[in-house]
Amino acid sequence: MQYNSVKSVLEDLDPGSEIEIRGWVRTRRDSKQFSFLEVNDGSCLASLQIIADQGIDGYQEHVCEANTGAAVIVRGELVESPGKGQRVELHAKEFELVGPCSASDYPLQKKRHSNEFLRTIAHLRPRTNTFGAVFRLRSAMSFAIHSFFNQRSFVHLHSPIITTSDCEGAGEMFRVTTLDMDKPERDEKGAVDYSKDFFGAEASLTVSGQLEAELFASALSKVYTFGPTFRAENSNTARHLSEFWMVEPEVAFCDLAGDMELAEDFLKYVITYVMDNCPQDMEFFDRWIEKGILSSLQSVVDADFERMTYTDAIAALEKSGKEFEFPVSWGMDIQTEHERFLTEEYVKRPVFVTNYPKDIKAFYMRVDEGEKTVSAMDLLVPRLGEIIGGSQREEREDVLRRRIKECDLEEETYWWYLDLRRFGSVPHAGFGLGFERLLMYVSGISNIRDIIPFPRTPGSADF
Repeated sequence: MQYNSVKSVLEDLDPGSEIEIRGWVRTRRDSKQFSFLEVNDGSCLASLQIIADQGIDGYQEHVCEANTGAAVIVRGELVESPGKGQRVELHAKEFELVGPCSASDYPLQKKRHSNEFLRTIAHLRPRTNTFGAVFRLRSAMSFAIHSFFNQRSFVHLHSPIITTSDCEGAGEMFRVTTLDMDKPERDEKGAVDYSKDFFGAEASLTVSGQLEAELFASALSKVYTFGPTFRAENSNTARHLSEFWMVEPEVAFCDLAGDMELAEDFLKYVITYVMDNCPQDMEFFDRWIEKGILSSLQSVVDADFERMTYTDAIAALEKSGKEFEFPVSWGMDIQTEHERFLTEEYVKRPVFVTNYPKDIKAFYMRVDEGEKTVSAMDLLVPRLGEIIGGSQREEREDVLRRRIKECDLEEETYWWYLDLRRFGSVPHAGFGLGFERLLMYVSGISNIRDIIPFPRTPGSADF
């Protein structure tokens, strides 16, 4: 018999259906004549109630040994449920205990556990309601991202994970090498000789797929990357990971205004998709994780996003009368406390802040007239702050060469990037979105370690 998911049983099947389900026991209650079990297979938040009476074969060996956490296969007939909460329940005719589970030391019992504790048993936490909902949301949101770009004729690009260039110029990258670092070969100056390494040059894990996406946008017009990126920052906070996923579209013949329009459409599409397609999980987040998150997200979808320059944002912060932890002055990098004031108290909706000072932004951003600012934008949203960062890219070869030197980068590393400015250069723009940060925003989960299946952080790479 073909087996059914719990989701399909609860949503689609009628009483009288003969079915088979496979899953894990959440709870079991025994009476003199039968047992009640709740079985979940991860397909949805809800579990299916099963009634198993003592008359079925192997009741003592199978049903009575099916403790919380045990894996089971159950065959039987769906009947109308007399209780509240679900339409149907399953009257078992055959009950198979596939994987027993020790009742004495299984760590996931009825009581609620803190996310901090669940991180210590990361191999089991997907079985909880919270993390089942988180990772179903993650899957749905991944699909929504691909769907958004596919509908707009973007080409999906698999950008390299190993690279010899640093997109951000930060230098905080994980090195990739086959050299014996206890006794590496050195050049005549005493430095490690990376010409003897596997790739013939110093290589690292990528911090971004943007530069490679620009290359392909110069041929295919509209591309996007969606893949893992890595930062070797020693930041042990609730908002930082050493390995995380980035969404990075790049569009040829596009300016900063078009970039902001794309970012606004993108964010609204993804939020709308998960609210429409993950209603049970989103209601769970609204009830148990962050009350009011559904109405908060709906307000983002319904809003017309504000646009304001960095200079105007600084002026608004200076006139606010608020005592910020980080004093406000033109030329500073806007902090989270400033971003939240702008979105929650000043404009009271999402806002694009544009045209940042050149000296605090990356070398590839287009320099504005006047040479003080660049055509950059950050999208700020209530409750979080920055969620998307992007810019119009510098398409002028002479200006780009100057910016590379100003940022103390080695021009020869970016020879191919400069070539794009020599051969058919066009205005182009793009943005980057940290996937985990968006997941935190949509779910209300407060720690980024709880939004990725296998968190990689300083001092920890388990599971």
